[in-house]
Amino acid sequence: MREADLPGRNVLRRAVRGQRRDVTLGALLGMGHQTGEALVPVVIGLAVDSGVVDGDIGGLLFWLGVLALVYVGLSYSFRFGARAGERASVTAAHRLRTELVERVLAPEGGADEGRLPGELANTATEDAKRVGAVMMALVVGVAASTGLAVGAVVLLRVSVPLGLLVLLGTPVLLWLVHLLSKPLERRSETEQERAARASGVAADLVAGLRVLKGIGAEPAAVARYRGISQDSLTATLRAARAEAWQSGVVTMLTGAFLAVVALVGGRLAARGDIGLGELVSVVALALFLIGPLSEFSWVNAELAQARASAARIAAVLGSPHAVRQQHVDAEHAVRQQHVDPEHAVRPRKAGAEGDVPSAALPVPGEGGLRLRGLSYGPLRGVDLDVAPGETVGVVATDPADSTALLRCLARHADPDEGTVELDGTDVTALELAELRAALLVAEHDADLFEGSLLENVTAAAGPDAPVEAAITASGTDEIVRTLPDGTRTAVTARGRSLSGGQRQRVALARALAADTAVLVLHEPTTAVDAVTETRMAAGLKELRAGRTTVLVTNSPALLAVTDRVVLLDRGSVVAADAHERLVHRHDTYRGAVLA
Repeated sequence: MREADLPGRNVLRRAVRGQRRDVTLGALLGMGHQTGEALVPVVIGLAVDSGVVDGDIGGLLFWLGVLALVYVGLSYSFRFGARAGERASVTAAHRLRTELVERVLAPEGGADEGRLPGELANTATEDAKRVGAVMMALVVGVAASTGLAVGAVVLLRVSVPLGLLVLLGTPVLLWLVHLLSKPLERRSETEQERAARASGVAADLVAGLRVLKGIGAEPAAVARYRGISQDSLTATLRAARAEAWQSGVVTMLTGAFLAVVALVGGRLAARGDIGLGELVSVVALALFLIGPLSEFSWVNAELAQARASAARIAAVLGSPHAVRQQHVDAEHAVRQQHVDPEHAVRPRKAGAEGDVPSAALPVPGEGGLRLRGLSYGPLRGVDLDVAPGETVGVVATDPADSTALLRCLARHADPDEGTVELDGTDVTALELAELRAALLVAEHDADLFEGSLLENVTAAAGPDAPVEAAITASGTDEIVRTLPDGTRTAVTARGRSLSGGQRQRVALARALAADTAVLVLHEPTTAVDAVTETRMAAGLKELRAGRTTVLVTNSPALLAVTDRVVLLDRGSVVAADAHERLVHRHDTYRGAVLA
């Protein structure tokens, strides 16, 4: 058994349990439909016996009336049973998509590690849809089993040998169908993995289309996607061949089985063991059984594909969290409004052994930031104190140092050693939502969203946020004046309708409008000209006066407005002073900032 099998099966079980009402209703109505279908040959046989063999016109009309009622019943059973099954399928798929999105967007992170966005999108769409289809497969499977059972009972009443033939032969046939579904399951899993990879690469290439065109890398990108797409096509064709092979063999086995049933029935009729009406019923039942047996082939194919999809969904849902989440008790919101400025630590409700007790920040937050012995990735024993209201620049000679620092400050990862403290409280003791409401890390590659420009700026802003001031300080007001509808101008997904410099300014405006106690900005002006950068630096300094700001950048214009600058070299703090003094006195700093 593969490692993903067990959690994959748990995903399927949970999906079915969540839709048990509709699945049960659909199955019951499906049973009624198949029972009616199986009784149609019986009623036709009775009508033949009454009208043809006995010459009883009244009996013929009676059985024709019964046949009409049976058709009405099976028709409505099919209609409402299929509706219940489809409702269960789409609802289960929707709930899985919601669960996947919640996991991917969870503050603890970790679900997107090693996965392209397109892969996650494929899992949340195609895989969720295939798992949802299991609901309808169960309805159809139960209904088909009922049809076979009713057919077998009828055949037993007509002839014990015929009934035994169906009862003993059907399990063998179903076992063979199950064996045939195994190669399809393996190939379906490979197909879905490669299709998701192709989708992820395609989304990645489209997102970087402008960059690719700018550096003339379109041929290399096309070649890369062509290779991955070819792998996906090969896997899809192999899965399609497996499915076609399975369907063909199942059809052959089913046909052979039904031919044997019809042959035995014909010989019994020739010997006079069964009557004309019973022979008609037997032949019609043999033809009817093609439907349930064919449906078993479809059900097995759906289950095989669903098991592969469920394993992929389980892998995303079971991804380890990048950081631990703290959960405070139900009185947290009330207590936070009355917490003592010394922010006493509160014990949390029962949790995992070794958890750090949850704590509350002072209200309003002061914005003091302190790093002690911080080691993570390339960082080694970093110590840093940022006083409330101070603007501090951080210059790193290696971009990896900046990335590691930002991950720890944003709590996308916890340090291997040391601590990050906000207003004297270890950030690992805070709820992630509370931490990120007080400390915002605006990364360099921040994306914009589909909507108006104003909606992008106010995405994280509160009711009293300085939105207009943020737009002005970030230089976004210049963009607004050039747009046809001002702040109401529509922005396409990921901000592709704007230039790189415009996207940066809007992203900076969004960060400033959030108005958090501590704001960490990572290279917010790399795509703007020198004049605009100087204006943005002055606006940033003015708007964030009295609020703690950390600028992780090598830009001289931004570093000039800081109170002091810290230099990171080879993962450690090697200097800290005003920007002007470091430029004149420190060769490493001068090389990092002015090179």
